Parts: sequence; C-alpha cells; structure tokens
Amino acid sequence: MNLFACFLILIPSFVFGQRIADLQRAGNGPIPETILSTRVFVFTDYTFTEKEINTIHAGLVKTGVDAVGYTQVDKLFAGADITQAFIKYLQNREVGNLVFAFKNNPGYELMIVPLVVAENNTLTIPASVWKTQDRTLDEALMTLYRTALAGKRKQNLLINEVPEIDLTIPLFTGNRNELFAYDLKVDNLAVQKFGDEKIDSELEEIMKNYPFKYKLVEANVPEAELRKQGSLYLLRHIHTRGPAAKQLLGYDMSKGESALVSVTYPNGQEQIKTIAADVEVHKFYVRHIEFGHVFLGPKWDADTTWQQALQNFIKGLRNEMKIN
Repeated sequence: MNLFACFLILIPSFVFGQRIADLQRAGNGPIPETILSTRVFVFTDYTFTEKEINTIHAGLVKTGVDAVGYTQVDKLFAGADITQAFIKYLQNREVGNLVFAFKNNPGYELMIVPLVVAENNTLTIPASVWKTQDRTLDEALMTLYRTALAGKRKQNLLINEVPEIDLTIPLFTGNRNELFAYDLKVDNLAVQKFGDEKIDSELEEIMKNYPFKYKLVEANVPEAELRKQGSLYLLRHIHTRGPAAKQLLGYDMSKGESALVSVTYPNGQEQIKTIAADVEVHKFYVRHIEFGHVFLGPKWDADTTWQQALQNFIKGLRNEMKIN
C-alpha cells in the first residue's frame, strides 16, 4: 500500500475508542524524516503515571526529540470542537509530529504520526505509521532511539528537559456559560447526524422532545453554510471519561473526585446518578456558530449513553425554561 494513502479520523464520533482503534490498526511504516528537526506532542493512555511520562520524556530527550507537551489521547478524540481546538493549538506551536503511547497487555506501544490536517479540519493519519511494541517502556524508547538516529542527525538543540504535562488547551473562542441559551426560543438549532442510519433514527426520535426549532443536518456541512441556512446554534457532543470531559469543558476538577455526580431523567423525573471516574460518559452542549459562545446548562447532566445524555440535556432545558 502506498505510504501516503490515508484514512481520516472523522469527527464527530459517538465512540472515541473506535478512533483510537483505527489509529492502532495502521500498518508499519518508516519513522518521519522530521522527527529530529521539528517539535512533537505526546498523547498517552490516561493510565500512564507521572513516573512513566518522565521516563518517556527522558528517552525522547536522549534521542533528540523535542516534545513540547503531554496529555491523554482520549481528550484528543473526545469531540469535534475538542479535536479542532487541539489542531489549532498544535499548529500554533509548530508541532510537526505526534507521538502516541499506549499500554498493551503486556508491554507498551509507541507510534509516531506526522501532523497533517485535511481541508475539512480533520486529522489525517497515513495508513502506515512508525510503531514499536516492547515488553518494557525503556525497551520501546531504546528502539525509537536506534531507529531515529540511524542515518539521521540531531537538529533539535534547545529541548526542555522537564515534560509539560496536561497543558490547558484553549477550546472555545467565545464565552463559557453554565446555563441554557434563551435565544433558542427563537433561533434555529442545527443538529448534526452521526452518519449511521440506525443511530440517526434514534437521534431523530429523541429530538422530537426538543421544544424549539431545529434542523437535522449532515455532519460534513460547513458551519458557514449552516449559518447561511438560518441556524445560529449548533448542538455539540463530547465523549470521554467523566473527569476528562469536565476538565475539557472548563469545570473545576482540582478536588480529584473518584466519582462524579450527574443529573439524569430516566423516567422523566430528575434523579441524581453517581458515575465512577474511569467510566466513559457523553455530554451535550450548545455553541453559537458565529461568536463561539458555549452553553453547557446549569447542571452536570452527562450520562453513560449518548441517548440518555441527550434526553438529560433536553429535559433539563425544558425544566429550566418551564416547558411541560
């Protein structure tokens, strides 16, 4: 297969784990030519400890790889707005390659992928990428060291020897609001389809409970076109672990909770639900297309299925606006 044949990591996705699986299924390819001359950003499993990240960074420094930041890989694939914010951040920092670090059972896997962005602002990953799987992290880093320095010269001279862990990525261009947008009473809401007939049928059925004007649209319609068609707001969706979702959306996570409390409406009545911190959740919110203002709702209403999370969002909106 041609090295430059590509598949796209398409966003939005209702299963972020599928995006990671797509990445791991890529074939074996050569290490990028620019690995020792450009910056990289590192995405790891959320289970990596600070000690393991320090080990990765020390190995990259030894090799001559300039890693400018670290965060969890499930954040990158958590949703359309999130991925696009990461892309903008990586481009602004002049990152040339992405390093992915996974824990396998047993052992570790390292992958290096050139940062290539398609015209529709999605990440493009070659069908073949450089990867290594080894029993220990040190062995994986040694494989990288030998491969990178085979015929290549170190060109990164000013490398930070201390890793920048879990940097804050600016996600939204407008104001962040823990309330509903009352303009939704008069302004049209665009609701992107998932691209799966069965799931889109479920989406259509749940949206019948939404009390105001809305329009189901294909996921690949540009936002500028949605605006021309009369939609001022866009329904958005995030899917990842609860703490990661809350952190990405700007909630205070300094307490390091082992479980998160969410508001849900399984039978139409408000209930409190406790969800373990390592469980994947779905959360819906609304973003103003032109100005980027984000409306999260007054209560954390994430849930373990996208269907219930969307019902929570709609029921919470109806309650807040006193609509039976």
